Amino acid sequence: MTAPAKMLLIYLDETDLWHAQPLYEAIVRRLRQAGLAGATVTHGIMGFGSHKKVHHKRLFGISDDKPVMITAVDEEATIRSIVPEIRAMVKEGLMVLMDVEVVEPAPD
Repeated sequence: MTAPAKMLLIYLDETDLWHAQPLYEAIVRRLRQAGLAGATVTHGIMGFGSHKKVHHKRLFGISDDKPVMITAVDEEATIRSIVPEIRAMVKEGLMVLMDVEVVEPAPD
């Protein structure tokens, strides 16, 4: 990966859907199809968004609306080319695009 690199963060609820499938799954599949270097979905323990409703685990660790974050890092041109399509998929939530420095693993 060459500079400049960007990191796309997408904050959603686990229950958000896209054509009857979880939105986070649809986004990750689309990012893969677009050829991004990689993407990771992380479940949040607790959070709130613009509606100020707190999302967290309930009794027995069950929650119907846990927060989810998708992280993707790639070259700026690659990320920027897919942002408009992903933005159209995210009806509620937050998308953040940040400059990042990619640190390659040390050689053996």
